[in-house]
Amino acid sequence: MKKLFLTAGVAAALLFNSCSTVPLTGRSRFDLVSNDQVLPMAFQAYSTFLNENKSTVLPASNAQALRVKTVGAKLISAVKSYMNSNNYGNLIADYQWEVNVVQNNEKNAWCMPGGKIVVYTGILPVTQDDAGLATVMGHEIAHAIAGHSAERMSNEMVAQGLGSIAGAALSKNPQVQSVFNAGYGIGGQVAMLKFSRNQELEADRLGLIFMAMAGYNPQNAPAFWNRMSAASAGAQKPAEFLSTHPSDATRIAQIQKYLPEAQQYYKK
Repeated sequence: MKKLFLTAGVAAALLFNSCSTVPLTGRSRFDLVSNDQVLPMAFQAYSTFLNENKSTVLPASNAQALRVKTVGAKLISAVKSYMNSNNYGNLIADYQWEVNVVQNNEKNAWCMPGGKIVVYTGILPVTQDDAGLATVMGHEIAHAIAGHSAERMSNEMVAQGLGSIAGAALSKNPQVQSVFNAGYGIGGQVAMLKFSRNQELEADRLGLIFMAMAGYNPQNAPAFWNRMSAASAGAQKPAEFLSTHPSDATRIAQIQKYLPEAQQYYKK
């Protein structure tokens, strides 16, 4: 009984002292790990991914890559401007933004902590235009800005009894590295970031705002998600991009509710 009390006390202390706020949404998130600890792991994982897939990374001169990088640059510029102007600059101070396009039939895209972005060519027929691309990339950037990876890692660490590890030792601890790798699917040809459905909806909300800030009308977002749903219809399993996402109907209905807020940030 005493042991249970102490465990609960430690858990309460961790929760109280390890919370941060998600920009724009104001949600309080559980956060045991800092950028100093997560970003080096993310940068290394991204470098490893690019090295292992270097034969399929499109050159910057490629038309598809150029288009994705152009949309990405506008989103990154808008996000940096907002964050630096609203006292969130410290959250992205150590980001090393990078956008790459990989020749892969998967309908997928992702952004690691620190702004490391990959878009697969398989999703480009579904995005169709720059607004569709901005919808996808804004959503993925939102995961990074909202700290969803650190939040997921923090929950996994507590579940595995790793909550007492702190400081520089964190990123060098094999158990913590294992938690990071599990969250990112590292070790296979396709890296896949895994988030909860609530985090996915929060990324939808933030993504709409970010695309609006970058000059892309968020009213175009539902059309992309409808196309994504249609592209996955009849498949034995959903596209990787949708595998942990809310149902199509739930997502689109929620996005419709988010649109008035996002529209306030839209400048043509």
